[in-house]
Amino acid sequence: MEVTIKVFRYNPEKDKKPSYKTYKLEAVETDRVLDLLEKVKGYQDGTLSFRRSCAHGICGSDSMRINGMNRLACKTLVRDVGTKITVEPILGLKVIKDLIVDMEPFFDNYKKVMPWLVNNDPEPEKERYQSPERRLLFDDTTKCILCACCTTSCPSFWGTDGYLGPAAFVSAHRFIFDDRDQAAGERLKIVNEVLGVSRCHTVYNCTLACPREIQIVEGDDRGDSDEAQRVAERLVAEGVVAVVGSYNSDATKSAAPVYDQAGTVQITPSSTATSTAFPALVFRNPPTSPCQYPLERPRESAPSVTLP
Repeated sequence: MEVTIKVFRYNPEKDKKPSYKTYKLEAVETDRVLDLLEKVKGYQDGTLSFRRSCAHGICGSDSMRINGMNRLACKTLVRDVGTKITVEPILGLKVIKDLIVDMEPFFDNYKKVMPWLVNNDPEPEKERYQSPERRLLFDDTTKCILCACCTTSCPSFWGTDGYLGPAAFVSAHRFIFDDRDQAAGERLKIVNEVLGVSRCHTVYNCTLACPREIQIVEGDDRGDSDEAQRVAERLVAEGVVAVVGSYNSDATKSAAPVYDQAGTVQITPSSTATSTAFPALVFRNPPTSPCQYPLERPRESAPSVTLP
């Protein structure tokens, strides 16, 4: 079959603005988008630039927007996207050339959550043992390959690359729930800062984009106290170990005892009740009511204005 692939092209050394270039080539439905890009580079246009490494969905280096959705080129088949394919760089990061972006802001945010095991106890003779049950608590988040598909599909990250983003939260989760680690409290403080989980608006683009199918479970309490308790009971029964929500104080106070009894961490982005109203595993992002941070501090030397 003939496939038409339209590719984003930009070389900042000579191009004033980005453009798209279209290529036609023969393919079969089981060809991957990465295969098509390799054919273009090898036989039609050697100037095309993109990242790739293992080509088996493990290294995460070939993340890009394919027909408007973040995917790994090595895991995306022609039969899944059709014969007209548009390939662009992932959003929110500076384009270095064509499909290659500057990943440094992404990895800077990743490093902020301390993605390594912290244990100051004397080293054991063999290893630090862990039960299968404890390992299961963070099994899903060990799958992350740092491809940035999740973070760069997030509108909050598009707004500011200082936002920690889903990949950093996943990494924090992986170590917070590792009982061999001793820095859970420090990581919880990090993700609870201004550019942490409070900037998550539960769009769930991250879940849709993740090539490793790391799942975020949704529960809508509608801001109602009774519903918040029911949602909390369901999420705990499903084995959820960390929750972002609720979004008002009454719903949070209603759900908090359920999460606390189950040992589930609860981070509430907008509950303003005093901290004494919540159990120890509830982390609040906003200041205590009735005090609120001003949106903008007044300038110390504001210019004088004469009104007519």
